[in-house]
Amino acid sequence: MSIWFKEISIEDLEGSSINMDKHLEIEFYDIGTNYLCAKMPVNEKTKQPFGLLHGGASCVLAESVASFATALTLDLTKQIPVGLSLNANHLKSATSGFVYAKATSKHLGRTTSLWDVIVTNEVKEIVSSVVFTAFHKDIK
Repeated sequence: MSIWFKEISIEDLEGSSINMDKHLEIEFYDIGTNYLCAKMPVNEKTKQPFGLLHGGASCVLAESVASFATALTLDLTKQIPVGLSLNANHLKSATSGFVYAKATSKHLGRTTSLWDVIVTNEVKEIVSSVVFTAFHKDIK
């Protein structure tokens, strides 16, 4: 059974990246019944001064995919997702190619949701392990 508020396909998400996500070239590439995946290039926009993937860029990718996934679980005429907490452990880095994030739901409540986000490099090594909590803000 799918967790999404309405039926959605990966094709429906083409062109969804705006603002920071668009600037960092984040793209959604896979969706399942309880997960959403996105990728981001490791380039001059996402590297720190020593040529490694910036930890903050990994956090942007993780929060973007989990926050967008949260949005897909909500009736956006009634609630919107707002980041409440992000805890990241950076285990490895990348210097080129892409990094990939998979956000998997762990809890979908009435006012909050919890997501595990695993960011991997091109050879499937874990770059960052992130836990993201979203608040479901009522629209008044």
